[in-house]
Amino acid sequence: MQTVSLHYWAGAKAAAGVDMERFDAETVAAALDQARKQRSDPRFDRVLSMSSVLIDGLVAQHVDLQRALTEPVRVEILPPFAGGSSLSDVTHRHCLIM
Repeated sequence: MQTVSLHYWAGAKAAAGVDMERFDAETVAAALDQARKQRSDPRFDRVLSMSSVLIDGLVAQHVDLQRALTEPVRVEILPPFAGGSSLSDVTHRHCLIM
């Protein structure tokens, strides 16, 4: 397991209630699942589903979220207002969290 530092921006930060949190996980997807499970706010899930993800500063594809981690990573959660994708951008290269 590796440390995944999740950094939330704009609406993601408001929905999470924090600007950053850390999880030990095998993948980024597993860390995001842990973040979801500790909240009962459907708004958080909704914001995540519309957000783009950067892993160590690089735009993540869906496969990147599933890749086994070999070192700690910094993950940025960017909702549309903060430069992330919107639902209409699904066909673009940004990774939307599913």
